Amino acid sequence: MNLFTISDLHLPLGANKPMDIFGGWDNYVERLQKNWKKLVNKDDTVVIGGDVSWGISLSESRPDFEFINSLPGVKIILKGNHDYWWGTANKINEFLSYNKFDTIKILHNNCYSDGSISICGTRGWIYDGIGEHDQKVILREANRLETSIKLAIDKGTVPIVFLHYPPVYAEYICEEILSILKKYNIDTVYYGHIHGKGIYNTVSEYDNIKLMLVAADGIDFTPQFVSKCGLFEKIL
Repeated sequence: MNLFTISDLHLPLGANKPMDIFGGWDNYVERLQKNWKKLVNKDDTVVIGGDVSWGISLSESRPDFEFINSLPGVKIILKGNHDYWWGTANKINEFLSYNKFDTIKILHNNCYSDGSISICGTRGWIYDGIGEHDQKVILREANRLETSIKLAIDKGTVPIVFLHYPPVYAEYICEEILSILKKYNIDTVYYGHIHGKGIYNTVSEYDNIKLMLVAADGIDFTPQFVSKCGLFEKIL
């Protein structure tokens, strides 16, 4: 049983907002489905690092969730900056339960453990958003990340961290997020958000922390192997 990750699916099935107007995104839903089914088995787990659906509400995003639910494996989703459908955890969980999307869970102020490792993470935020609102969001996201990691450590497991925003990009550094990663000796982070030519400005390592970009278009719409794992039975 394996743990995989991929971010930024930008599914358009409910909102009719395809990404194939951008270079490299042609037939991306079909390519994603083919690659996913080739690699992922029903006992595997896939962390989806945000920007899941273009729907602006849960109802509009329903076809996208139906598509994700049909794919093999357990799917754990965290919030991205374009996930306008995201509401409270209770509303999302009610939506998933009502529609019997029973292979999908959300990562939000929690973690998911298999006895040896835990899936941890949060959205993160922009680096130099100096406005008062941005600073509040950055601190909130840092607190959510720390909560998730501490839960994993309290269980005696090794935290594996997923973000939507990179903590370091080009010359920008999100010190609040980075300080949490350093505090708990996190050595690898998987993130999305960056596309196209922006990929050339990504940083692969900073202060001995490996930074792994897994935005779908940057990895040929193919889930990336992270680790061997259990079935995460506690979340099903």
